Amino acid sequence: MSKNKKETITVKGTEIVLFSKEKEDYISLTDMAKYRDNENPSQIISLWLRTYSTIEYIGLWEKLNNPNFKPHIYEGFKNESAKPHFWMSAQKWINETNAIGMISKSGRYGGGTFAHSDIAFKFAAWISARV
Repeated sequence: MSKNKKETITVKGTEIVLFSKEKEDYISLTDMAKYRDNENPSQIISLWLRTYSTIEYIGLWEKLNNPNFKPHIYEGFKNESAKPHFWMSAQKWINETNAIGMISKSGRYGGGTFAHSDIAFKFAAWISARV
């Protein structure tokens, strides 16, 4: 694994962690979600992950960028995402599909959900078109 480089930026008064891993940029979805709900950012991320359009987008991203992605699991999630009871977390997505576009780290300091910049920008647009 290559060395990771961490930085922060401030957007609309919210500090957001960025880091590079193996020449790819990842952005903290947890920090961005705090713009909507400072107390429960993981719930904001889960709400975004449960939509059909999100599952479709991140699945396509993985198909294009990840040779170890499990498309058969993705297809099941995509079908289920049209149902009202569907729920998704970043860890479930990563663990079950072998995704690389998102990273979920446990811990109070340095933990959270991070996404490749392509995915993070989609998330930012979903949170607010004005941000």
